[in-house]
Amino acid sequence: MKTFHILVFLITSLFLTACVSNKVFTDLESRYAELKASHTLLKKKYDSLQVAHMDLEKALESKTQILGKTLDSLVQQRNDFSNLQKAYDALQENSEAALQESINKNNALLAEISQKEQLLTEREARLNELEGLIADKEQAMNELKQRLSDALLNFEGKGLTVEQRNGKVYVSMENKLLFRSGSWEVGEEGREAIAQLGNVLADNPDIGVLIEGHTDDVPYSGKGSLKGNWDLSAKRATAIVKLLEQNPEILSQNLTAAGRGEFIPIAPNSTMEGRAANRRIEVILSPNLDAITDLLNND
Repeated sequence: MKTFHILVFLITSLFLTACVSNKVFTDLESRYAELKASHTLLKKKYDSLQVAHMDLEKALESKTQILGKTLDSLVQQRNDFSNLQKAYDALQENSEAALQESINKNNALLAEISQKEQLLTEREARLNELEGLIADKEQAMNELKQRLSDALLNFEGKGLTVEQRNGKVYVSMENKLLFRSGSWEVGEEGREAIAQLGNVLADNPDIGVLIEGHTDDVPYSGKGSLKGNWDLSAKRATAIVKLLEQNPEILSQNLTAAGRGEFIPIAPNSTMEGRAANRRIEVILSPNLDAITDLLNND
């Protein structure tokens, strides 16, 4: 931010004194636009991290409340059991007929309480198992993100980023790494990046893979069968799916292609840099949650 203000001051000073050439002013103005776009992108990433942090805090609070209620209920049930046991002992001193009737009632109550205690114990065990599964999934996604970062290290700085948020891993590739303008044929360097991505995915058969194509808001003006940015983004996403399918270890049923057009930008379309950032392929990797779903359904 400090660099941003200094640059604004320099540009203003240069403009007022008219002591520099048009080329220097133009270069400074371009640098200002780049810094402004970078500032906007960093702000959005910060906001996204803040939202994820709040969601995790809410989830932790909810689980803590559930566990607290479960433990309180278990303590109450145990107290009830103790009281019934005392009443049972007292009733044994009464007449045999009345005693037998009371014993039968108490035995039924004790059996019910025992059953409830067993249910509470099972639920507590399932809660612990659920927390363990969630932690395992998070650890697995952390490891996947690291493996992808290592495998695609040579392409970072060329329009490729690897991020983890909301329990998923996002691999974003700007179109300059993959396609020529208006084309959905993947270039040589892009094919190499997709091949490296495929090698990691092949070792993770339980991961769901969603490939999204995105464009800027400039209307598609090419000729042929394409109808606009929707079609172009879908064609590009499908092209990535076809390249991944060339790896025989990747399960096709785990792959999904989607065209998003210009409707989910990550930067303003008012600048050349922003439009370049919006023209991208996003590969979204999601963990298999079947085990967690089954555990919740059995509750």
